[in-house]
Amino acid sequence: MSSFNNPHHFYLFAMKNGKKKLGYGKSPDDAYENLKIRLTSKEMEPIIKEQFIQITQRELQQHVQEMG
Repeated sequence: MSSFNNPHHFYLFAMKNGKKKLGYGKSPDDAYENLKIRLTSKEMEPIIKEQFIQITQRELQQHVQEMG
């Protein structure tokens, strides 16, 4: 099965400290769940699940300074 049949996207989730956290998945919910797999519960606390933007891989460099 081709990976084009199941596209994935980058999502930047807002954090309470003003930074953003990068997630990757089929949907924002999927990306958030993937973050929960890699981060501790303490690291997940500042992430605001409802506030995100979808970006392309090409746009990633434009947002590096915002990530925390």
